[in-house]
Amino acid sequence: MFSTPDQTAHATRAAPFAGNAESGALASSPASLDDAPAVRLLTHTLGEAARRNASDLHVEPMEHGWRVRLRIDGVLHEMARPPAHLRDAFVTRIKVLARMDIAERRIPQDGRLRLASGAPSQAAEDYRVNSLPTLHGEKLVLRRLEALPANLTLDALGLNPAQRQAVAAAIGAPHGLVLVTGPTGSGKTLSLYCFLQMLNGTARNLCSVEDPAEIQLAGINQVNVREKAGLTFAVALRALLRQDPDVIMIGEIRDEETASVAVKAAQTGHLVLSTVHTNDASAACARLIDIGVEPYNLAGALRLVTAQRLVRRLCMQCRAPGDDSPAALRAAGCIDADAAPLYVARGCEACHGIGYRGRIGIHEVMPISTAMRDLIVAGRGAHEIAREARASGVASLRAAALARVRDGTTSLAEALAATEAA
Repeated sequence: MFSTPDQTAHATRAAPFAGNAESGALASSPASLDDAPAVRLLTHTLGEAARRNASDLHVEPMEHGWRVRLRIDGVLHEMARPPAHLRDAFVTRIKVLARMDIAERRIPQDGRLRLASGAPSQAAEDYRVNSLPTLHGEKLVLRRLEALPANLTLDALGLNPAQRQAVAAAIGAPHGLVLVTGPTGSGKTLSLYCFLQMLNGTARNLCSVEDPAEIQLAGINQVNVREKAGLTFAVALRALLRQDPDVIMIGEIRDEETASVAVKAAQTGHLVLSTVHTNDASAACARLIDIGVEPYNLAGALRLVTAQRLVRRLCMQCRAPGDDSPAALRAAGCIDADAAPLYVARGCEACHGIGYRGRIGIHEVMPISTAMRDLIVAGRGAHEIAREARASGVASLRAAALARVRDGTTSLAEALAATEAA
């Protein structure tokens, strides 16, 4: 998420919560289980993940012992090494809560759990759980399923004023296709949820097809893909078109069938929001053509493509002027390199010694102009579309990242790691 993590200082050996109640339905556990070391360790571990705003929790078996790592702002950090003898009980406890088969260790499994602490300030949290058999035992990954931030706006996503105006115009249109592109973990789904929240109201029928629907959105008809039952993206999308929709959100366009139905829906009076996996905005056009969308149809349907990445925010309490020179900024592609000092990460108690706190999006927002439509119809490649985008004033991802370096939001090292040279 883009929000800043909790400001509670990290304690590597924090006391476990007292009197926890945990189960898939928030039922209280027997007192004997509450006192078990594995239960206390699990409660403490999940509490630590929440305090440090971790997105994922990795439980990893090794030849001698095991470890737990938290993904914080996109980077894995190891917790204090847990007692070796608690590994099996810890894994079993998670599988029980997630309603997984504890006897099955040979194949991957998926589950979901909800845990509530007895602490008054600790709200219940949902987790998606996946198990994977490895050489040394089962590896578990728990994904925290957070509620949408209360202040989720285009500004909170990291869009600048010109980008916000372009996005608002595109999603405010009565029909058309709006795409968000980027790698896994770049915040694409959160951006789509933001768009849906902006459009949500009693006058519109908003629907989504997701795999899976991680966050429940009030007022929006959400459909979970179930491929084993035959409910694919394309099947669900065709069904939604018979539900009198105004806005359709598709979690991801993966194949020709889904892409064709999405484009047709956008051409027949519906606003369609979706994601694809490409490196930049111009490549999204080529991607849809490659999987079978006719260039003429794509040109007629597409309104806007926004590519995005997440960069870590420097901790404002400990950031310090760095040694990077204006020449380093110029080498990275920054024109006004002398405008402001550069900051680097240092690390303090507030950021748990990391130097960064939270993340923010950087965006390449590309409205589809008449010239771009002509290039798409003519079958031109991504490079020519990108050249036209730059000529029309669309800033690249690298330029957007360097703007965050100049205003002190992130470091030059972080910006260069997250983006490629334009």
